[in-house]
Amino acid sequence: MKMIPETEAELAESIASATGPLHIRGGGTRSAGAPRGEILQTGGLSGITLYEPGALTMVAQAGTPLSEVEAALEAEGQRLAFEPMDHRPLLGTEGTPTIGGVVAANVSGPRRIQAGACRDFMLGVRFVDGAGTVVKNGGRVMKNVTGYDLVKLMTGSRGTLGVLTEVSFKVLPKPAFEASLVLHGLDAGAAVATLSSALGSPFEVSGAAHDPAEGGRTLLRLEGFEASVRYRLNQLTERLGGEVTVLEDEDSTEVWRGLRDVTAFAGTEGDVWRLSVKPSDAPAVLDRMGGEVRTLLDWGGGLIWALAPESTDLRGRLHGVGGHATRVRAKDTDLPVFHPEPAPLAQVSAGLRQRFDPRSILNPGLMGT
Repeated sequence: MKMIPETEAELAESIASATGPLHIRGGGTRSAGAPRGEILQTGGLSGITLYEPGALTMVAQAGTPLSEVEAALEAEGQRLAFEPMDHRPLLGTEGTPTIGGVVAANVSGPRRIQAGACRDFMLGVRFVDGAGTVVKNGGRVMKNVTGYDLVKLMTGSRGTLGVLTEVSFKVLPKPAFEASLVLHGLDAGAAVATLSSALGSPFEVSGAAHDPAEGGRTLLRLEGFEASVRYRLNQLTERLGGEVTVLEDEDSTEVWRGLRDVTAFAGTEGDVWRLSVKPSDAPAVLDRMGGEVRTLLDWGGGLIWALAPESTDLRGRLHGVGGHATRVRAKDTDLPVFHPEPAPLAQVSAGLRQRFDPRSILNPGLMGT
């Protein structure tokens, strides 16, 4: 059975009257792990409630399709600067991505290295906690929330602390021009060094990735006014040297869309992992994973997408390496989706869940509950 409340009050009543676990779902495009409990879907809570282009601010109900948000921004020459990923190609899912799902999973794309994550653009939230209480950021609806940054807390909590009903966030102008510098033939060590050098330059790089396939392809993206972009491209070319090609406008956009959505791994056999490491550790991490693991590096080497044979325990192979590994796609495995938390952090997380979901009914088992 599936519940699709159409108002915040209906949602609150559904949670308050629940007698068992609830599987919280937005558009169903990026679900992690097998559903446990009755499905509670937020798609009935839809619509942009406030958009002030001059103030670079938007407020939307959680079930609003991401495409609706992006279309409204496009009409005003604006965008979501954190570049949220569309998981459907990689996961083979259907449905419609929602803005609430983006926020709940803190979905952030290649531009995170320059602009920041989804979490950094959030201004406010409304949500219903596990007791069925409506909570508003900064309001007095719920006691015992003094001292919590509810916006940061809810962004990335994946419905384990509460079900989002409305989100408010900052947007930014869309640049007039973009181009990408593509270097060829670099191994992982040289590529990460090149990406690090470019990111440390004054040339405002907004994307830094490396695809070891096809002999090694290293990409750097620049955005802004065309004259500025072309100047920075020339400066970077002189600084980095090597075999270089340039992609402009739609050609560049298409390449980064594919990197954002990891379309290289779409429709493939095997498990997909998402690893967060220190960029300088990336070459050693690739070596330890083994040659049978296909990889793609983003965020200057700080984010590694890995396509491994089924049931491969990459966490075990990388024991002792700083960072964390999330199992994004797998057919049959008992490995947990999310990286086990250190004991002190796990204690804090358990305390938060007890405060916001005392009955443990919201997405139980998803993030260590």
